[in-house]
Amino acid sequence: MKNVDKILEIEALTENLTKHFANNNLLKIKVMYFISQYENLSVSMIIEKLGLKKSNFALMTKELETEGLITSKQGEIDKRCRLMALTEKGKAELSAFMKELNKTFFDANSEVENAATILCNFLNKKI
Repeated sequence: MKNVDKILEIEALTENLTKHFANNNLLKIKVMYFISQYENLSVSMIIEKLGLKKSNFALMTKELETEGLITSKQGEIDKRCRLMALTEKGKAELSAFMKELNKTFFDANSEVENAATILCNFLNKKI
């Protein structure tokens, strides 16, 4: 198998596996994860990290706010910016998902953890 084939297969397999743990709501989990990681970034920067259209992100965040999983406020310095953060309920839901995923992928296999770290470091340098 060529290296490019491996990258595509890894992406498809990991997305399918994570969908299982996200109860087929992977986009919701991804949005919550990136909001948790980048609380001090503007919405436009989070959208760029996720690779979503602004309208899709707006719909998802509206749903997350309605569910009480995130909050949204204007930036203090730049009033045009919106800043988002997870609520305690959102943190708990994301944490439960991450624990389940971690148990499946990494708990018994340090080789997988090392490979994931190397791949993540490499991809972050490229993107």
